[in-house]
Amino acid sequence: MKNRQDEQPKAFHQRSDLKRAKRVVIKLGSAVITREDECGLALGRLASIVEQVAELQNEGRECIMVTSGAVAFGKQKLVQELIMSMSMRDTLSSRDSSNKSSKTIIEPRAAAAIGQTGLMSLYEAMFAQYSVKVAQVLVTKPDFYNEETRNNLRSTIQELISLNIVPIINTNDAVSPPPQVDEDLTGIISIKDNDSLAARLAVEIESELLILMSDVDGIYTCPPSQEGAKLISVYTPGKTASIQYGQKSRVGLGGMDSKARAACWALDKGISVVICNGTADFAVRNIVQGKRLGTFFTEWSNNGLTPEAMAQKARQGGRILFMLNGEERSDIVRSLADNLISRADFILEANRADLSLAKRTKLAGPLSSRLALTPAKLKSLSDGIKQISETCKSIVYRPLRHTRLASGLDLTQITVPIGVLMVIFESRPDCLPQVAALSIASANGILLKGGKEAKFSNEALMDVVKDSLSAYKAEEAVNLVSTREEVSDLLQLEEYIDLVIPRGSSELVSSIQKQSNIPVLGHAEGICHVYLDAEADMAKAIKIIRDSKCDYPAACNSMETLLIHQDLADNQSFFKDIIDMLRSENVKINAGPSLSRRLTFGPPPAKSFKLEYSGLECTVEVVNSLKDAILHINRYGSGHTDAIVTENKQVANEFLRSVCSACVFHNASTRFADGFRFGLGAEVGISTARIHARGPVGIEGLLTTKWVLKGQGQAVTDFGPGKEAFTHETLSLSTEVFDTTNTPINCN
Repeated sequence: MKNRQDEQPKAFHQRSDLKRAKRVVIKLGSAVITREDECGLALGRLASIVEQVAELQNEGRECIMVTSGAVAFGKQKLVQELIMSMSMRDTLSSRDSSNKSSKTIIEPRAAAAIGQTGLMSLYEAMFAQYSVKVAQVLVTKPDFYNEETRNNLRSTIQELISLNIVPIINTNDAVSPPPQVDEDLTGIISIKDNDSLAARLAVEIESELLILMSDVDGIYTCPPSQEGAKLISVYTPGKTASIQYGQKSRVGLGGMDSKARAACWALDKGISVVICNGTADFAVRNIVQGKRLGTFFTEWSNNGLTPEAMAQKARQGGRILFMLNGEERSDIVRSLADNLISRADFILEANRADLSLAKRTKLAGPLSSRLALTPAKLKSLSDGIKQISETCKSIVYRPLRHTRLASGLDLTQITVPIGVLMVIFESRPDCLPQVAALSIASANGILLKGGKEAKFSNEALMDVVKDSLSAYKAEEAVNLVSTREEVSDLLQLEEYIDLVIPRGSSELVSSIQKQSNIPVLGHAEGICHVYLDAEADMAKAIKIIRDSKCDYPAACNSMETLLIHQDLADNQSFFKDIIDMLRSENVKINAGPSLSRRLTFGPPPAKSFKLEYSGLECTVEVVNSLKDAILHINRYGSGHTDAIVTENKQVANEFLRSVCSACVFHNASTRFADGFRFGLGAEVGISTARIHARGPVGIEGLLTTKWVLKGQGQAVTDFGPGKEAFTHETLSLSTEVFDTTNTPINCN
């Protein structure tokens, strides 16, 4: 074979890239397709895998299977023959022992000779259900060391692939010698089992993806049966922590160390590899779709850090912040605010690179408008972060409740950090310093994932954040996540990450909620309403509608639906002024059903009331009453922000009481739903959830509580009839919970 080193392909960096894999080698381990008794095949499991491979083949991919199972299939036939040939008496008296003894006396090569034809017939019948043809190719180890036979093998497989036939490869176990001691040569892997065979074959035929299926979920840090074993979802040779392998599977020649060695060798040759559990539902399909399953082998890493290591570092950095006092954390936040101004040129230069790329790639208007940074926006960011620095000095360990349960037994509820946060946002780079400031102030570690369209801006802003943290050696408390692949992996690390906060489109939030094993705080949509009551003031109405819709149409607190009381709709002058104002601002109007019935030549009908336009477009609808407006908002709104314009305080109070949204306003623009405008300094996001935090989430929403009980040796048995009694006396919150002169102990 010619040396293809100079033209060696590059393996895919991320799981999502696996969707582009054209040629796929799937290796089925003995433990995947063999029954527990090792005599026969697990037909249901095999049928599912065949169905998935056939689907890939029929959608235009080129599939090659490396399969075990001939010995097990042959054993099944031989056992049946042996039992049939026994006398009736032996069969009736010792069925179990005969079956056991038959296993012992069956020679594997003989079983393989019998099983190969049966196994191939089974594959032919299964694949025929999907109009897919298959061909058997039997190989032996010497075939790979003879240049002529190796070339013939490669040529045969290539010809089968070109004919849209699935080659099914297996070692010819009827003549193959027993496995030898490790004979790997420089740059070449020895064929000792089907794992090494599949790896060698994948390289020979220039496959793009190799799937090694076993009966375990992938590579673990130690044998899965041991306590503390963790699945390694992404394995980078030379950069992933050392691994302790356990025993090989109950059947077959290869163990997990063999699979890992074969995977690393193939990866070094430019083949992407996934080791997975072949018994998992839709394993082949999910891997090719880029979903998180098994262990993905890649040469690429984020500065040598796995997602798990990134999360651990964030927790360690958060603990450093926790050990600082409030003044020190405030100093870091204030430094960040100052650095946004002093390093503005550096930040804006990076932002210009993003804007230039966005223009060339024709980034959508709403995303492009969110991407831009300006000196004025940096000044506003700096001012908001300075607010945070002033309010965070006593936010952690702040007593919320102080109760004397009994004499000498005092209970205090105090605020503490949540732990590690992961915040995912789209094209708004200004989110990064805001959220970083809030996490620092609340002593939380944080992982930040921005949109790829803001790559240069985010990297520049992260550099500014790290610089601010460096004075207290807390740089690891805030980290930037680079890829979607890392996000998918991080969303499974509930033991390291405590809360996920997505900021962006409804598609982003919904996707995160579906993927995450970790609690998610956020809102899926920002469908905000402004309701004009019959007693609305005209000037206020025009001003509030213009601001709610036109100030920043891409924002989640922008008005998407305008509801108008029918009395105002009947007032031609009032109604005309509102519509004229919207049109003068280039707002496209879509009519609700009620408005459409009133107009002969009106705006186009709205496609849905549950639509977030995120641009200069809105729906206008007419309602009969305040009650109808409230019912409409509670039915079609997203629970974000809704406003009423009226001079009737009783009507306003009914609206504020009855609308079930996180923010409800009277005679004010929906655009006020913002952490900075609420005096929170900044917001980590807006939540429409009903628990923990709701509305703009500032520093308070990034804290949880714990209870501290101080006693003098009391026991529960000291209390009861005729004994001590609980007093539950409420005490002043000014009482110190801890001696603040002492530094908290590092709990790492």
